Amino acid sequence: MVIKSVLREELKNSLRIKRNYEKELKKLPEGSLLKKQIKGYSYYYLVSRNNGKVKFAYKGKTISPKLADKYKNAKTLRAKYRSLLSSVKKQIKFLRGALRGRESI
Repeated sequence: MVIKSVLREELKNSLRIKRNYEKELKKLPEGSLLKKQIKGYSYYYLVSRNNGKVKFAYKGKTISPKLADKYKNAKTLRAKYRSLLSSVKKQIKFLRGALRGRESI
């Protein structure tokens, strides 16, 4: 009985953490920067997905270092949050399964 209440509390915490990770992912800028070499010249594009299709938005021949850092940091944070979100989803699945199980006396 006590274990079930602990598991329920842990499930609530995990769901809250999941919502926070999803919220943080939405705050990050969409897509990532791509540098293309075309006929010896460099061009920068913003690559993102829209309804399952990859979209390229031209950003120019040069970009500011600030913009480059912004997208580089966003890329690393996005990978980190996706990994953490995956772990939390597995934990939630496990906890729900454990709470669904029958009690034996």
